[in-house]
Amino acid sequence: MIPTRLVVHALVREDGTVDGGELYEVAGALGMSDQQVRLCVKRLAAEGRFEVEGRGRRAVLRVVGPGGGLPAVPEVEYVRHAYRQDRGLEPWDGVWHVFAFAVPESARAARDALRDALTGLGAAPLQGGLYVTPNPIGPYVRARAAELGVEAGLTCLGTRDLEIGGTDDPRALAARLWPLTEIAQRYEALRELASRPEPGHPGPGPSGPGPSEPGPSGPAASGPAASHPLARAVELAAAFSDAMLPDPLLPPELLPRPWPGAAARTAAASAWARLHAAAPSPGPRLFRLYAQALGAQAPGAEAPGAEADEPRHTPG
Repeated sequence: MIPTRLVVHALVREDGTVDGGELYEVAGALGMSDQQVRLCVKRLAAEGRFEVEGRGRRAVLRVVGPGGGLPAVPEVEYVRHAYRQDRGLEPWDGVWHVFAFAVPESARAARDALRDALTGLGAAPLQGGLYVTPNPIGPYVRARAAELGVEAGLTCLGTRDLEIGGTDDPRALAARLWPLTEIAQRYEALRELASRPEPGHPGPGPSGPGPSEPGPSGPAASGPAASHPLARAVELAAAFSDAMLPDPLLPPELLPRPWPGAAARTAAASAWARLHAAAPSPGPRLFRLYAQALGAQAPGAEAPGAEADEPRHTPG
């Protein structure tokens, strides 16, 4: 279920406005009632996130403050790293990166912020104040600790020997530390959505369902959202964020087989390329944000100035 406020944020244009008519039309295509939209707009205005000129479908919403209308979009470099992993360009060097911190209660806000930074970067808790990840996030963690003024309480360690509860098999440890089953289900939902052909388009191509893997059928595959490009873009962006944001992007060597992440991201990139080509101009800035992240990932596409893909070993 897509939150109504996400639809509002997703339809913010480059000039910081949302057209009321477009908002009601897209929300309706996504199965939302006019009353839902009215109440959402009222709440957003009361929170000081948007100013509203006019009423109903003739209204114009204007973002208040920088970034007030940005939806939750995975960072560009994070997304590109995921696609590099999918192409086998980010092999794991076998090192576990461990972080411990001891921050006094008097600096509780800083302690909580450092913990949020670690989990946001994909680290998993081992016990109180102790986190681990196979990815070399040390520079980011140290920088955040310095920003918070708690770098003196941070300890960083790299090791190839990690054992938890008598288990030292890397893949078994990954399955124990991260909710991989839930993340896989989110990617399956993304792949299914991205593989639905748009009206007038023959299908998603080689990354989508083949003869032995039928695509979705019934109302979900041919509902109102499927026939409205902006509604479909919002739907795809929401599913992509829903799958990517909680994903720690573990190296492929640690993931179960088969893992649906790569196929889902490939399908999403192809679907977004088709939607972006048919996007209205000027369109919501959501198109620019996702084009920056996915523009070079669709088959045959290459972002201007993109460096050639070469295998790169991460530092230990």
